[in-house]
Amino acid sequence: MDFFDQTGKTALGSRLRLLTDRITAQAAEIYAMYGVAIRPKWFPVFASLSDGEPKMITTIAREIGHSHPSVSNIVREMAARGLVETTEDPHDGRRNAVRLTAEGEKTATVLRIQCGDVAAAVERIDRTARLWEAIEAWERALSEKPLRQRVAEEKRAREEAEIRIVEFAPCYREAFRALNEAWITAHWTLEPADIAVLEHPERYILDRGGAIFIALRNDEPVGTCALCVADDPHYDYELAKLAVSPYTQGRGIGRKLCVAALEQAKRTGGKRIFLESNRLLRPAINLYRKLGFRELPTPRPTYARGDIQMELIME
Repeated sequence: MDFFDQTGKTALGSRLRLLTDRITAQAAEIYAMYGVAIRPKWFPVFASLSDGEPKMITTIAREIGHSHPSVSNIVREMAARGLVETTEDPHDGRRNAVRLTAEGEKTATVLRIQCGDVAAAVERIDRTARLWEAIEAWERALSEKPLRQRVAEEKRAREEAEIRIVEFAPCYREAFRALNEAWITAHWTLEPADIAVLEHPERYILDRGGAIFIALRNDEPVGTCALCVADDPHYDYELAKLAVSPYTQGRGIGRKLCVAALEQAKRTGGKRIFLESNRLLRPAINLYRKLGFRELPTPRPTYARGDIQMELIME
């Protein structure tokens, strides 16, 4: 088991398959011990038909959780051994019902005795290992939330943990400009106000009492956000120049940047925060709403691209 010691729980599927293969191989030996000439994969169909009632393949498939083609193949194999037969459904001549033959009934009688012994043996193992309860717990857990979704959540959490928010430094000046220029020019053109701020962030933001935050992933700038002292006397700050690299979007970077900016506003006594954006930027608008921003009814945009203005009143 050195391989599984090294890989740990990530090899769960492989380990379960190995256990299944081992049990299946021993199941064939157990059938031989009782003189039951069936293949292990036939057992669920046998169990479904053991009450003696003819059943449609669709019914059997639903009961045992197999696909219709899988049950059809098993029925053909069992029929070739003389264990089952198909008869026309008296209620619908287009369908056939499956039932055990006389030979199948004899096999089923022995199989019931075998199953009693197998159940007792499994129960003895399960008293210490509790595998049956564990399987049921796993099935419930995966029914509530698939493994893929759980892995996706872990992936997102890890990627978010890789992001570090730092304050602006001269070494990030080019990243601040490039990241913002990229999202603006993707839809619009740079305006004079954009060029001034992006070329001289210290003069237009920092020297006026504002702040700029940079998101780093593996020490590489992947996002920016600015907290500017507001020109409008009704507000303390303006949240602006939020930009995230398209290669790292979907990892909560924008939210982290906004939260850092809003925390800075709160530390400095800011109560009323303003922002201007465009409805085309739906992920950003949704983020602002989640952070508590509310749309202003009569916007007066300062940018040609602006078609929505929002405010946040902090306690």
